[in-house]
Amino acid sequence: MSTLPQTRGALTPARALSDLTWLRVGGPADWLFQPADMDDLCGFLSALDANIPVFPMGVGSNLIVRDGGIRGVVIRLGRGFNAIEVAGARVTAGAAALDAHVARRAAEAGMDLAFLRTIPGSIGGAVRMNAGCYGSYVADHLIEAQAVTRAGEVVTLTPEQLNFAYRHSILPEGWIITGATFHAPPGDPETLAARMATQIARRDATQPTRERSAGSTFRNPAGFSSTGRADDTHDLKAWAVIDAAGLRGARRGGAQMSEKHPNFLINTGGATAADLEGLGEDVRKRVFQNSGIKLEWEIKRVGEPSSGTSPEKDMGPSPVEEQS
Repeated sequence: MSTLPQTRGALTPARALSDLTWLRVGGPADWLFQPADMDDLCGFLSALDANIPVFPMGVGSNLIVRDGGIRGVVIRLGRGFNAIEVAGARVTAGAAALDAHVARRAAEAGMDLAFLRTIPGSIGGAVRMNAGCYGSYVADHLIEAQAVTRAGEVVTLTPEQLNFAYRHSILPEGWIITGATFHAPPGDPETLAARMATQIARRDATQPTRERSAGSTFRNPAGFSSTGRADDTHDLKAWAVIDAAGLRGARRGGAQMSEKHPNFLINTGGATAADLEGLGEDVRKRVFQNSGIKLEWEIKRVGEPSSGTSPEKDMGPSPVEEQS
């Protein structure tokens, strides 16, 4: 790899990524860059060889890094990008701010972004995937997002430019979201706090929150409107079609579809990325055979397989072990 630019932030070669993902799997990045601030990020990208790939990584809550790791530079934003400010009906948060923290800070100021409270991860990822919960989505609230291009230029993006869809947005390769501004309706702080507490209790009662998971594995097989909202006229749930295919508790190596919520892929201990991705593809194949529904991954899978293996092919054949 070419010589990398000088930085003020941490630049670490051959950095293992498994401890930076919620599923605790994955090989190393060629380099991990943690910029000190916006100027450090812009300067690094503007001086970086254009042929070196860049991958932005949040807190790893919705990610499988394959066992061979990631070639190029992984950029992970930290303290210089986690500020949260509330001004009137606007809430501005850095990309590294946790969704839950933004929801709580807004509620304390009497602003309702409670839908973010139970979404795992950080604001950068929430914007990129148009995260949503309880009928509200980022697309419903975003005023603008700030990003740095692969060439190191700071740009402002509107919702129209991000072209939101269900669990999806458009962002050019190598661009890094650094912050976002939301509009929020007013609400009583105590009422909002109580609602969020109820949401947390409901989540903990139905999801394996104490297990190593990455949230929902597959998108619900529903349509979406032009605003990026799910089309509830197609009220199919991914967990239900997985359950109907007899795959609650299905295993492959150290990977398992949760007994508690079969749309959660968990690392029971010692799973490899290949186990997890392979089990996901097993499930997709079986569901398709059972119902004709082709599930789409919600978890992002990146990087290269370990030497001598290859990523699972979509809908490829592979046996699963069903939990008795």
